[in-house]
Amino acid sequence: MRSERSVEIDRPIEDVFRLTTEHVAEWSIIVVEDTVIDSKPGGVGTTFRTVTEENGKKMVFDGTVVRHEPPFVSAVEMRGQYFDIHAVYLFEDLGGRTRATQKSEVFGKGLFKLILTLMGWMMRGASCKALDKELASLKRFCEERIGASTTG
Repeated sequence: MRSERSVEIDRPIEDVFRLTTEHVAEWSIIVVEDTVIDSKPGGVGTTFRTVTEENGKKMVFDGTVVRHEPPFVSAVEMRGQYFDIHAVYLFEDLGGRTRATQKSEVFGKGLFKLILTLMGWMMRGASCKALDKELASLKRFCEERIGASTTG
């Protein structure tokens, strides 16, 4: 199942890239914990663990940074019990503002793979609405930190 959504943020591209990639648990509605396990120079190969919570259910994902090209691209692969997620964030400079786009693909495992195959069309709408809420939260987070330095 694939999804793609964008949001325009009233903040320079460098700030949006940093805030998006380094503060996930602070802006995300569903990520409650995001811990770097092994940081690699240049970002690519860095491993992390993410804990999500949605409707009272927690899930753990082990992730790897697969692309890190500040301030334009960040991509991760996350492996979970029921499904894996490949996500890429693209950042576009709009002259002091930034368009942030998230493209993601979910790969089901076991029974969840069958459910995605049979009901993916219905789940896609819910996924896009959830992603819209996540990006709206990212926008608020970034724009509320107007006075924050680009290093912290």
